[in-house]
Amino acid sequence: MSAVSDDLAKDTGKSAGKIGISLLIAIGLGYVLTLVVSRVLEPEVNKVFLSFWGVLMGLGSALSPLEQEISRQSAVAALDGGRAGKPALRAITVGGLVVAVVSALSLIPAATDRLFGGDPVLALLVLLGGVSFACQFGTRGLFIGQNRVRQFSWLILAEAAIRIVVLGALVVASIAHLVPLAIAATAGSFAWLFFARPAAKLVDPHLDGESWRPITGRILLLMLGAGLTASVITGYPAMVNLLAPGGDGAQLATLFLALTVARIPLMLMSPVQAIAVPTVVRLSSTDEGLHKLRRYLVLGAFGTIAVGAIGALVGLLIGPWLIQLLYGAKYAAEGWWVAGLVWSSVLIAAIQLMTAVLVAQTRANKVLITWAVVAVSTALTLVLMPGDTILRAVVGLIVGPTLGLAVVTAFVVRKPAPVG
Repeated sequence: MSAVSDDLAKDTGKSAGKIGISLLIAIGLGYVLTLVVSRVLEPEVNKVFLSFWGVLMGLGSALSPLEQEISRQSAVAALDGGRAGKPALRAITVGGLVVAVVSALSLIPAATDRLFGGDPVLALLVLLGGVSFACQFGTRGLFIGQNRVRQFSWLILAEAAIRIVVLGALVVASIAHLVPLAIAATAGSFAWLFFARPAAKLVDPHLDGESWRPITGRILLLMLGAGLTASVITGYPAMVNLLAPGGDGAQLATLFLALTVARIPLMLMSPVQAIAVPTVVRLSSTDEGLHKLRRYLVLGAFGTIAVGAIGALVGLLIGPWLIQLLYGAKYAAEGWWVAGLVWSSVLIAAIQLMTAVLVAQTRANKVLITWAVVAVSTALTLVLMPGDTILRAVVGLIVGPTLGLAVVTAFVVRKPAPVG
């Protein structure tokens, strides 16, 4: 049994290493996007773009459980030597419909005014990009569940590269305005079209399995939890604009850029979660694997606190300098902002990994509870705490993830049930 666990750990490490290289390149390309946009747009307009970017990527984050669920189905099928069946297609359909309904709400004039500066074209782009993301995350889930690491990695790279190619064309053509830049950002969510054929070979549309009802219920719970997750990650600028409107526009643009920098490590987490789900499925097939998993999770919870404290200190000391170095002198951040944002990012990363364990164990209700604690406590801080918008925004991101880590740790340290 020990040899089996060691082999799983080695295989997982190799896969993570290969994917890590692709992720680092994709993160760099994604950062180039926000860097270029911040240079070509004025702070007030950039604030609108960052809100749009937050909503779009927030929808992508809300769909990350779809990737995890399909990777779980695909991994279970692979253990039996088969392919995913109708349940995978049903899950993608449910995910696409949910995102279509949610993103359509941004077309309501009041929402468009607050989120996109009154531009309905941005709301339409969110709708199109969000629906396409459902197919993209479904494709990624099929690849990683069947251990198709190479194709999974290329898809991650393609998503980021397409955005940069379109962005570069716009800059060269001197039409780098708000809407064209938003189109460049949306283009990446259609990268799955280049990988549709190999992904289709991993699904047997005639193979039956779970019916619509249990799949729909589980996907809805997981997506609701992921939507709450997105509200404090990529969608946080939109959350601040909705719940704590006002404040100095230039300062808020600087805070949102600082948040973008602090959240860069979290861009790694969606694919890492997708790797974690099939890994947990395999580890949970033995008692020894379950014991190791529980020990890793306990150590990880304590390690998160230490890393978060160190990261906050580094953010306090060099954060303002780094923001001005990257984005220019017109974006002046304060050290305590960056410290709070880095602390929250480290804790959210740990929460995401732990909730991936819950997904692998099909405990969607616990995932929802965890992210409800994070999002609701953050929202209450934004609404109820006295002080200006900046103070409430930073403190909200300290309070929510701290409470969420305590809750999810309590869930995962219990002896997990076998999965399969």
